Amino acid sequence: MKYHPTRVLSLVYQPFALGTLAILTYNEATINTRRRNLTGYFLFFCSSLLVLVIDLATSGAGGIGPFLGICIVSGAFGVADAHVQGGMVGDLSFMRSEFVQSFLAGLAASGALTSALRLITKAAFENTKDGLRKGAIIFFAISVLFELLCLLLYAFVFPKLPIVKYYRSKAASEGSKTVSADLAAGGIEIPQSLGVAGDLKNPERLSNKDLLFQNKDYAIDMALIYIVTLSIFPGFLAEDTGSHSLGSWYALVLIAMYNGFDLIGRYIPLINKLKVTSRPTLMVATLCRFLLIPAFYFTSKYGEQGWMIMLTALLGLTNGYLTVSVLTVAPKGYKGPEQNALGNILVLSLLVGIFSGAVLDWLWLIGKGW
Repeated sequence: MKYHPTRVLSLVYQPFALGTLAILTYNEATINTRRRNLTGYFLFFCSSLLVLVIDLATSGAGGIGPFLGICIVSGAFGVADAHVQGGMVGDLSFMRSEFVQSFLAGLAASGALTSALRLITKAAFENTKDGLRKGAIIFFAISVLFELLCLLLYAFVFPKLPIVKYYRSKAASEGSKTVSADLAAGGIEIPQSLGVAGDLKNPERLSNKDLLFQNKDYAIDMALIYIVTLSIFPGFLAEDTGSHSLGSWYALVLIAMYNGFDLIGRYIPLINKLKVTSRPTLMVATLCRFLLIPAFYFTSKYGEQGWMIMLTALLGLTNGYLTVSVLTVAPKGYKGPEQNALGNILVLSLLVGIFSGAVLDWLWLIGKGW
């Protein structure tokens, strides 16, 4: 824990993600979405591969040099995330809300799968020489394969799905300039009468500033959700929860509980009776999550591990539920190009929250020493 890697890598990652997404969001209306997403997936693939290269080249020796190399790779992951997360949420926002939910659930599923792999590799290699390293190598090798699969699926399969072609054609007819390459990849040519992606038919769309003003409560919701989450997860859970009977498994179990319940939370809005669409209710629910911060503090000092596990599950459940609730409700009622832009704006707000939370996470170290 000498370098506080859980905290440092989160903090390194975020400025690159936030800065890149801010630029992409500002220029969203004219950016080729296909090229943007393919660039992001390719960066994810290369960055994961580079982690393996750094480890194998140094034989897992560690030290400040390899750690700085991993920090650089973490920054590359941030750039990739800005391309893909904003691009995909924006792209899916002018389709169906169920598509946004599925994509967000997929993000949480990747976290749950990561935790499952970590638990399996720890159990398999715990008593072997370099067991942690062997588990990490297996995990990143699997990650490289998954990311290559995502790249190929997005490039060759996704644009040819009939329902995707329908919604992208609809967005083009409403004035979207970002879907031309996607439509071409799906074998659809935009009629010349629509100009470049339909801008002659519907030239007017709300500006990003107008969209932000009309949806400022949603943007605040997204930022606050992730300020609370990242001020606790993963740094506090990995380093500051004390020693318990689970020993070295404790932090892994906590992180697995968070990821598992985050995934569950992202499916709850599919149940109509449990879905919240009221803007004031979403804001109140978001603000109530700040009570989790003192709850974690006092539980880490005085509570048993069962209470900490329960709190961690609640943190993940509310994070997933509120994220999907906001991102699926907000785009409704807008034209395709506006929905795309709003999706990018809300993901930018999300990253503002993540960056702020990652910074605030360091406050847990006050009084502990470095």
